[in-house]
Amino acid sequence: MQKDEEKMLDVKKLEKTEIKVIKDEIALNFFDRYLSVWVAICIILGTAIGYFLPETASSLGKFEVANVSIPVAVVLLIMMYPIMLKISFKKIMEVKKTPKPLMVTIIINWAIKPFTMAFIAFVFMKIFYSRLITVPLQNEYIAGMILLGLAPCTAMVLVWTYLAKADIHYALVQVSVNDLIILVLFAPLGKFLLGVTTDFPVPLATIFFSVLFYVALPLALAALTRYVIIKKKGIGWFERKIIEKLDWVTPLGLLITLILIFIFQGNKIINYPVHIFLIAIPLILQTYLIFYIGYFAAKRLKIPFKEAAPSAFIGASNFFELSVAVALVLFGMNSGATLATVVGVLVEVPVMLSLVKIMKANKNKFSF
Repeated sequence: MQKDEEKMLDVKKLEKTEIKVIKDEIALNFFDRYLSVWVAICIILGTAIGYFLPETASSLGKFEVANVSIPVAVVLLIMMYPIMLKISFKKIMEVKKTPKPLMVTIIINWAIKPFTMAFIAFVFMKIFYSRLITVPLQNEYIAGMILLGLAPCTAMVLVWTYLAKADIHYALVQVSVNDLIILVLFAPLGKFLLGVTTDFPVPLATIFFSVLFYVALPLALAALTRYVIIKKKGIGWFERKIIEKLDWVTPLGLLITLILIFIFQGNKIINYPVHIFLIAIPLILQTYLIFYIGYFAAKRLKIPFKEAAPSAFIGASNFFELSVAVALVLFGMNSGATLATVVGVLVEVPVMLSLVKIMKANKNKFSF
């Protein structure tokens, strides 16, 4: 009799677990299914607030350190925290066994991306837009786009990898290596592509605070949380009660980040719609090009999906804080170069979300 009761309790527990899993899947599918709708709403909302309530953008804009927005940093920190909770330092150490994805990342980011961006920018501005945009502005827009091409992603790739359900451990290693290479190659490549003869600025403070807010702090907080809870409750309880319950935080944080970005640029979007549209076209083309270079390279090298996804994302995405900071130093606040880097910020989230969707839809093609 007692055994029958125990079986019944086990069945009920199993049913509750299955019901919860189904509910979570429905909620996630609902978000995924209407993702383009949520993104469009956030873009419209952010733009409207930025244009009709410019004091909001001015007030939020006062809070920044080395061109890193504190409001955006806070939202990104919260958004990154659930991702970092999944990081196991033991698994990070295993990354060295699979060097191919890291090599793909380095080659794309530093031997391909800056040059394709410079070429695409020149073709669009000097040929396709030669009669639409004045020569001085053409040159400034080209410079801004080159700066975007010189600044591959440093943190948001973790979000794209998380949404694609790929290997965030490998993505973290790729981000870390990429940040070190930026310190070495960013200035010489910038001088070469922009033809700058004077000192090329490398805003170390911007790099430092971006990495601190977007990677180091959430990673440290998550590592401490993970250690304390697993020690007390065990890994199973930690994954069921903490990680699963925080899955909604990252997608929500991403949408809030999108609203903030468009609040800051709402005025420019309304005042310069044609030029923003014209600049966006080559930037979007470059993003898809770099993504597919990484995609097909990973496929050719038979890199499994979990490592192939971050390898394709990291070059396609941009370290826009760095490119904006350098544009401000070299060309000034009201320059075309700065506007071009800002357009890079505007197209980043919607375009990268579409690439996440493409990568997930083709997951079975990376089953090696």
